[in-house]
Amino acid sequence: MIFVWAFVVGGLMCVLAQLVMDWFRMTPGQVLVVFVVAGAVLGGLGIYGKLVDFAGAGASVPLPGFGYTMVEGIGQAVKQKGALGLFTGGLTAASGGIKAAVIFGLVAALIFKPKS
Repeated sequence: MIFVWAFVVGGLMCVLAQLVMDWFRMTPGQVLVVFVVAGAVLGGLGIYGKLVDFAGAGASVPLPGFGYTMVEGIGQAVKQKGALGLFTGGLTAASGGIKAAVIFGLVAALIFKPKS
């Protein structure tokens, strides 16, 4: 059942992003920023973590999940390293996803010929 909920929650986030772009005439970049910040704020308030526990990857993989991951990483790093964790925690927590995006982008650029 976890796969069904992951699909439903992730799909609803995509629908919400499309509606925001259509209703408010926002660019994809603006929607990206809004969703990452919303995930960070909801994560800081302890709300987004409950959604991640319920929907798994359906909540942790989309854009708000990136903001949530950064906030969680900062919280853990502050506990371990003190004030220095404010600067290092978010990047350390999200480094796996960032690394994967860079590597997959490089592989796609090598395989496919980009169009101008």
